[in-house]
Amino acid sequence: MALFQKRTHNCGSLRTEDSGEKVILNGWVATVRDLGGLFFIDLRDRYGITQLFIHPEDSPALVERARQLKSEFVIWASGTVCMRENPNPKIPTGLIEILLEDFDIINRSELPPFEIINDITTAEDLRLKYRYLDLRRPDLQKNFIMRNLVYQVTHNYFAENDFLEIETPVMMKSTPEGARDFLVPSRINKGRFYALPQSPQIFKQILMVAGFDRYMQIVKCFRDEDLRSDRQFEFTQIDIEMSFIEREDIFSLIEGFFVRLWKETLGIEVEAPFLQMSYNEAMTRYGSDKPDLRFGLEINTITDLVSNSEFKVFSDIVQSKGEVALINAKGCAGYSRKQLDELTEFAKKYGAKGLAWIKFSGGVVNSPISKFLSESEIEKIMKAAGCEEGDLLLISSDTWHRCYTILGAVRLEIARRTGILEQVKNQYSFLWVTDFPLLEYDAESGRFIAMHHPFTSPVDEDIPLMDTAPEKVRAKAYDIVLNGSEVGGGSIRIHRGDIQKRMFELLGFTPEDADAKFGFLLDALKYGAPPHGGIALGLDRITMLLLGTDNIRDVIAFPKTTSGLSLMDGSPSYVDEAQLKELGIGIIKNE
Repeated sequence: MALFQKRTHNCGSLRTEDSGEKVILNGWVATVRDLGGLFFIDLRDRYGITQLFIHPEDSPALVERARQLKSEFVIWASGTVCMRENPNPKIPTGLIEILLEDFDIINRSELPPFEIINDITTAEDLRLKYRYLDLRRPDLQKNFIMRNLVYQVTHNYFAENDFLEIETPVMMKSTPEGARDFLVPSRINKGRFYALPQSPQIFKQILMVAGFDRYMQIVKCFRDEDLRSDRQFEFTQIDIEMSFIEREDIFSLIEGFFVRLWKETLGIEVEAPFLQMSYNEAMTRYGSDKPDLRFGLEINTITDLVSNSEFKVFSDIVQSKGEVALINAKGCAGYSRKQLDELTEFAKKYGAKGLAWIKFSGGVVNSPISKFLSESEIEKIMKAAGCEEGDLLLISSDTWHRCYTILGAVRLEIARRTGILEQVKNQYSFLWVTDFPLLEYDAESGRFIAMHHPFTSPVDEDIPLMDTAPEKVRAKAYDIVLNGSEVGGGSIRIHRGDIQKRMFELLGFTPEDADAKFGFLLDALKYGAPPHGGIALGLDRITMLLLGTDNIRDVIAFPKTTSGLSLMDGSPSYVDEAQLKELGIGIIKNE
């Protein structure tokens, strides 16, 4: 391996004012172009790309040496900065080039399995296997430069607001309540396990009891749950907790953070305060607890209009305390039967038994259900929906939650199909969703589960309902939503031991269960716990939204596939019997 001359500049820094200067660059060969009269080399590093050139008639020996260069060779190169005869305004260094005077190969490269370019069509699995090559692509490198900027803004903002960064354990007690834990066996205490934290939740609450009234941490969390385009086993969150505060204090702090973040990363002014909306309103207007407010297509509830309808599908649902609602897909009356069938099949993925529709085109109502509805009912439905010529009404009738969830999904699908989402892609709409139910009933387990987590405080005036009507108790919980994605969630916590014990009882914990799993928290609450609350913001998802990508793997350096595999290093992998024996673990092999 040749010794190299250390760079004086990086490949993205030289400009017209550097013309005439002697420089040394280090980097990777991106392309080599032999045009006969001129010889060009594009040299790349994470800062950018710089063009080198040689006049063959002036330096024939140098050209002969340069002809051995291939893509991804690592070289040093020295020369003089010149003005380019054919400028390239698409890159920052496009007005200059380097008249190459000397170079040497630092390290050779085999032929890469794919080209190192931005607009790449290579299958993602191959790129993940050779992630170190994929990460050389300028677009991906820009993603991690942006992610780094998010880190810096975060550290600075919370430091300026008097927060302490405190690390919490990466190995902790397993307290399964929600997603599955990743377990870590103990060698010293055989048969016992640590868990990787799904969240530092309990530790940050204990830090409040300890008197550290403003805590912040950029922290890794782990959840053993199914993966998708915006979810990984391990993820990073901006974790925050504060004492002696109310919900509005959290809102003000976090709004200031997003205003600062968008300004320093994108140069965009975000307006605060953000809109607030209750969970019930979000569901009944948009069919989601994380609604995208960049466009309309709001849901209209028509339950009262069809409560006595002869159309039994509607009236029976109303009698069983369900809901009937619709969205008006403006200008979509021209949808074919095939397109309507596709929408119906789409709705069925969200639990729909079907999807009723009414078209209004050419002044005529067209619908397979019109014969079951009176003229008065059709007129009232169309009026409630603001139906005009060329509109298509899509109607769902089901239980409260399912009815609105179905229409929420259909709303987004219509926005995709009609190009609305493309039109609003450069807009940012922040929203606080509040007043979630404290509990939701899980029919499979036959008990209540916490809608957020077991440490969320009930709304003060709803505390008596914990004994009489727990399903009606509202939580002091809140999510922050951006463009239809939840980017953070938090709550005011329970700081009284008696209410925390009652919460555990509602979740089906015996006193012994509660003590075994959360005894250390219950003990801490006995010693002067202050009122406190916080939030966790998804750093990966925030970075995705800043960059406009819909794939979380684009913002995580070494991600897993949707099947949980790391193709580059081959994990998860088998371990040998000696390691298992040392841990006191045996593997049950399926036949």
